[in-house]
Amino acid sequence: MSILPKADDVLILREKFIYYSLHPLKSGGKSIAFRDALGYTIENADLLIANIRKNVKNFPAEYKGDKGYGESYAVLMELTGENNKTANVMTAWLNDKNTGIMRLTSAYIKKRKDISL
Repeated sequence: MSILPKADDVLILREKFIYYSLHPLKSGGKSIAFRDALGYTIENADLLIANIRKNVKNFPAEYKGDKGYGESYAVLMELTGENNKTANVMTAWLNDKNTGIMRLTSAYIKKRKDISL
């Protein structure tokens, strides 16, 4: 299994994560999916971030190429949330060529019937 490079030191910007994944007015259906599938909302966003950070090393990373900003990867994780339910969470990562930092660029619930990367 090939894990995400720099998995021990990933950057997840809390404000950006909340805005794009958990904000009910800005994230579209992502916030509803996280709430319903795993019990995560803006109020407990730090717990979701910690869950992703803790588990990123436990699932294989798929290299997605370099579009000029750095190497991109996808990691599909099966996470258990605050509501004790389990769901697939697709995460996207960028190894920023300017900073050398591996950072989260996207996260969303992926339906179980569509689990191929």
